[in-house]
Amino acid sequence: MESLGSLILYFIVALSMIVFSVMAVTTRKILRAATYLLFTLFAAAVVYFMLDYEFLGAVQIAVYAGGIVVLFVFAILLTSRPGDNTERLTSKSRLLGAIAAVAMLVVAGYALVSRTMVAFAAKPAMEAPDMDAVGTALLGTGHGQYLLPFEAVSILLLACIIGGVVVARKR
Repeated sequence: MESLGSLILYFIVALSMIVFSVMAVTTRKILRAATYLLFTLFAAAVVYFMLDYEFLGAVQIAVYAGGIVVLFVFAILLTSRPGDNTERLTSKSRLLGAIAAVAMLVVAGYALVSRTMVAFAAKPAMEAPDMDAVGTALLGTGHGQYLLPFEAVSILLLACIIGGVVVARKR
């Protein structure tokens, strides 16, 4: 019975992620888009909690839902008038966007189906990693570890903040 409840909760969370993601990219008000992104990131944290990855769920809330969305809102308020609507897309832009969306849907569907078939063919024995292994994999400096990309993203975000302040000061 617990499995049925988890499945229902998963579909509710997945549906909310889809709905808020679509709303984030289709709204014409930029602060509403940031708010919808926040809801999408909270739903992703719920998925982590459902998978019993409490640490990743907490990091998702603290870093992405907390820090990154606040950074986006800060940049929006510094560089634009948040009450203004963005301009409507021209028909050429819509057609190009629809073609790109369909192409990405095909690529993602192929990747999902091909990986699922491989997973069903041979299931390796998996054990739950401890937090030390996750931390070492994410912030290690060896082969296949992610300290360099992590630092590159932090420098990119710092450059975005500085750029937003420079643009805001010119006004």
